Amino acid sequence: MFKGKSRFSAVALFFIFMAILSACSGTNSADTSASNNKSAGSAPESQNSSSEPGTSSKQELSGTVKVQLIGSFSFEDTTDPVTGVTTKGVHVLKEEFEKQYPGVTVEFVLMGWDSYNEKTQTMLQSGAADVYQVPGIATFAEQGLLESLQPYIEKDKFDLGIYLNGQVDGWRAMGPNDQEPEIYSLPFIGDARVLVYDKQLFDDWGVEYLSESPTIDEVLEKAAKMTGNNPKTGAQNYGLTFNGKDAADTVMNVNESLGGQWGTGFLWKGMKVEFDSPTMIEAAERLKEASQYAPEGVLVDQGSENFLKDNNNVAINLRVAPGFIDSIKTFGTQDRYQATLLFKHSEKGMGGMFAGSPFAIGTTSQNKDLAWEWLKFSGSEVFQKYMWEEQRSQSMPVLKAAADWESVKAEPQMDIILKQMSQLWAPRYPYRSGQPRYILSENVERILLGELSPVEGMKRAQEETESWLEGQQ
Repeated sequence: MFKGKSRFSAVALFFIFMAILSACSGTNSADTSASNNKSAGSAPESQNSSSEPGTSSKQELSGTVKVQLIGSFSFEDTTDPVTGVTTKGVHVLKEEFEKQYPGVTVEFVLMGWDSYNEKTQTMLQSGAADVYQVPGIATFAEQGLLESLQPYIEKDKFDLGIYLNGQVDGWRAMGPNDQEPEIYSLPFIGDARVLVYDKQLFDDWGVEYLSESPTIDEVLEKAAKMTGNNPKTGAQNYGLTFNGKDAADTVMNVNESLGGQWGTGFLWKGMKVEFDSPTMIEAAERLKEASQYAPEGVLVDQGSENFLKDNNNVAINLRVAPGFIDSIKTFGTQDRYQATLLFKHSEKGMGGMFAGSPFAIGTTSQNKDLAWEWLKFSGSEVFQKYMWEEQRSQSMPVLKAAADWESVKAEPQMDIILKQMSQLWAPRYPYRSGQPRYILSENVERILLGELSPVEGMKRAQEETESWLEGQQ
């Protein structure tokens, strides 16, 4: 996890990072021009950092709200040189927000994923923005760099029920004085992983399709039947594949389906992991068995490059990002592939790593009321439809209402994706924000390579993680 830096270091790093980011910032010539034109005819910039949230109406609020975004966002419209498809830039969000708040100007700080946590840390300490995209929220909340949203929610009686089940809870975090996870952010980018299978290969082998919520036993049984020479084409087929880089997450997901969980606690202090539990050992054994039905290069993501295409040779993929719905449209294979839910805990009804991104307010924000209004705006259908229609490659809707959008209903696989997003493990696995993530991944990989038995590998993961956690106390 990232430790707090001295003010001198933070300021120095801030100027270095902002020099790098200036080329892709939303305050480019077009944005700056629009901002200057707007500011010339609007009220003076507000410095509202009142301790009492939500004290102003839309008409009373004025000033500038600076919003950080991470990913492949662009302020201006962009056109894909291959497909010719034009994507509307985030200027759409700026224009809509400024229309709703006549005295307000929106400025964006746009950055890529490289070193995003370090850059966000520096920005938070230096007050470079008001609203932050914080997929690494646990680290920042623990340092006291984020505003608690509970006072704002209560003041506005803001309805958290608009979000898909678990989407708010998934991003709960703990501040330095909290006794349990609290709300420091609201979701705006949804994400998940699903199982996807090739119906044509199932038909070729005469195997019944996967159920909507399959068990690991069902998957292994059917994968075994489809590993070998295809009875119709004679081509070599493999029963399944999985993301080698995320093998530890797959083991954890199988563990959940067997009644286990990752552990307990939220901060490093007092955290207990259960990496060597009987269900984790069994889950590792199951994935080891599964690797027998996978291409030889599965751990380095080789052998299933044609999955989702017409010349595919793998029946089941245990871990697929929701962007596959665009891929099968491009390949013209929409009728061939079908998604199902990840494995889930039989009692808790949850399963799978929570993912996506939330928005939070920095404690150094000079315009916290405006920042809160932006967070609410990000949960509106206008905002979420923009993300769905223009930023689909990096975002799924986080609203329950999305299920009724015609554009969502037109995508046959979206019902499964939204269901999966509603059953992700929440709060998310906190161990993944530090070294325990890599310790578990390394030992799972060694199990799959045959260097360690499942018992040995999980025991090593437990011992190495416990030793690391002791050093964080």
